Amino acid sequence: MKRMVLTLAMFCAVVFLHAVPVNTMTSIFNPQFRSLQVKVNDNIFLPPVLLLEGGDRMTIEFDELAEDNRYLRYSLQHCNANWQPSALAESEYLSGFNVADVDEFDFSQATATHYVHYRINLPGYDMRPLVSGNYLLKVYDRDHPDEILLQVRFSVVEQRVGIGSDISSRTDIDINRSHQQLSLTVDCTGAGIQSPFSDLRLYVQQNRRLDNEVMLSHPMRVVGRTAVYEHQRELIFPAGNEFRRFETVTLNFPGMRVEHTGFYDPYYHAALQTDESRKSYQYDSTQHGRFLLRNAETDGDSETEADYVVTHFTLYAPELVGQTIFLNGDFVNQNFNQESQMVYNPDTGLFERNMLLKQGSYNYQYLTGTRSPSGSRTESVEGDFYETNNEYTVKVYTRLPGERYDRLIGYAVFYYGN
Repeated sequence: MKRMVLTLAMFCAVVFLHAVPVNTMTSIFNPQFRSLQVKVNDNIFLPPVLLLEGGDRMTIEFDELAEDNRYLRYSLQHCNANWQPSALAESEYLSGFNVADVDEFDFSQATATHYVHYRINLPGYDMRPLVSGNYLLKVYDRDHPDEILLQVRFSVVEQRVGIGSDISSRTDIDINRSHQQLSLTVDCTGAGIQSPFSDLRLYVQQNRRLDNEVMLSHPMRVVGRTAVYEHQRELIFPAGNEFRRFETVTLNFPGMRVEHTGFYDPYYHAALQTDESRKSYQYDSTQHGRFLLRNAETDGDSETEADYVVTHFTLYAPELVGQTIFLNGDFVNQNFNQESQMVYNPDTGLFERNMLLKQGSYNYQYLTGTRSPSGSRTESVEGDFYETNNEYTVKVYTRLPGERYDRLIGYAVFYYGN
């Protein structure tokens, strides 16, 4: 009887451990590491997606605030459509070894803040993905392999289906007001899909945000070999507003949206102009939350000659005192945490946040909500206006009978607005 109870307890413990979600968010876990960027074919505007057996190259770059380099390594974990580890063994999803050295690095030059700039290129000579789907790249110190310093999500696609889209501000809940609605089609001709109605899963993101990502398990209807997703509530998104932006490409005088700059040992500082809640649509050229690292005062390489700046964000929104407000954009890796949360200062009457950022051009926005990656809103600070230029990413997954992982068989990016 005791043996049976012990066995049952061990079984329940194993089930519980496997039920706990694994954190696979693109994240930096060590504060010495900064400025994490992912480029495909040297283009920051392309999503982190590689074509299986294609010629795409992905570069992952980051800095460590340090005087000397350390011996870093990285490995890959295959994940299912929900970004949890799949059941595949390493030999099933990788060709070569699942460990590689980060051997490309350079030291900063003529900067007040000393750092080491690292680069990882994929696929590598000894590490090449064999199957499609989602992947998590984990970076760690060679002497401490269990301590993950940072991690990055990316995907590998077979591109076997055709994806079409129509985006309109004439939605099922309002017309030319505060929302945008997508209608999608997935052409499965030649993709080996037995039932387009039940064999597909679609994930849709707006501006690569994870807090309002949606998943559709069934289309509204199927026409021949084409799945049609229309008039589905999940595909109606609050429109938001154009991203705000600022530039610290020079430190000799204030750049775009910068009130003043100065050097206070050991860092440069840049105080941004105080933001306010928006009551109307404000057109501006947008990079949909991305950032570009750049020092305009050098003819060299900004990757190693751009300095670090303590950047001071302030927001005047007295009507939101008591609410939780986060900065959002690629520069915070779309994470809701203590580093990205604005803090209300009763002495100044402002929400404030100071962040150590590398010189460059940045897109950002304010979201209200909680620290959980769901339920955040643009409405409270930015407002929702149908004219907003938004970027929508669509990924199509399938798992056919007998398969043990989710294949990514198509992706596309669509834009609404100017």
